[in-house]
Amino acid sequence: MKFFFALLFPLCFLSAQEDAFHHFAGKHFLGSYIGCDCKAMADLSGMLAAMDEAVNSSGATILNRTQHVFEPNGLTVVYLLSESHASIHTYPEYGACFVDLFTCGDHCTAEGFDQALRAYLRPTTVNARLFIRHEGVEEVSLIGH
Repeated sequence: MKFFFALLFPLCFLSAQEDAFHHFAGKHFLGSYIGCDCKAMADLSGMLAAMDEAVNSSGATILNRTQHVFEPNGLTVVYLLSESHASIHTYPEYGACFVDLFTCGDHCTAEGFDQALRAYLRPTTVNARLFIRHEGVEEVSLIGH
C-alpha cells in the first residue's frame, strides 16, 4: 500500500499543479453607477431580481446570496458564486452604488452583468473597469462612462 501511494502521490501533485497553473486567472469587473433611479434602488425585491438577472446574464452559477438593508433603504447584496463572487452596495441618498463581479476562469462575461444592472438602475454616469487577474493584474478595458 505504501508503495502504491508513493507512486500515485507525485502524479496527483503534478496534475493538480498543472491544473491550478492553467486556471489561475480571473476577470474582475468594478463599477460605480451614479445618478441611479432612486425608486429602483429602494425596491428590495426589484433590486434582488435585478441582481439575480445580472449574475445569471454573466454566465455564473449562484451558490448562495445574502443581503442586508441599512435603514431606511441602503442595501448590500453579496453572491457566492461557483466562479467566485458578486456584490452591490447602494447609497440611495446619493443615487449611487458600487458593483463588483469577480469570476475565475474564462467562461463568464461582465458585459451581461453590467447591462442587466444598467437596465434596472438607469444610471446617468457609469465608471467601470475590467481587470484580468493572474499573477499580475491587467486593466483590459473601460466598459462605460
